[in-house]
Amino acid sequence: MARDPDTIEREIEQARSALATTLDQLGEKASPKRLADSAKVSVRVKLEEPKVKYPLIGGGVLIVALLLRKLFRR
Repeated sequence: MARDPDTIEREIEQARSALATTLDQLGEKASPKRLADSAKVSVRVKLEEPKVKYPLIGGGVLIVALLLRKLFRR
């Protein structure tokens, strides 16, 4: 059974349109700005968790104490 050329042409155009829409969506999802913003939000949320926040503060205090000790030992 041969198909009508007009029907085939319409199907090709629909496929092109669907492909263009999919590519636009992928481009939007993979944009560097969006990925960077998402990473910033994830890091901020993670740093607000007490399990992460307090050990980081403790580590910072320890480093400052060690630096001060080294500076004033002279």
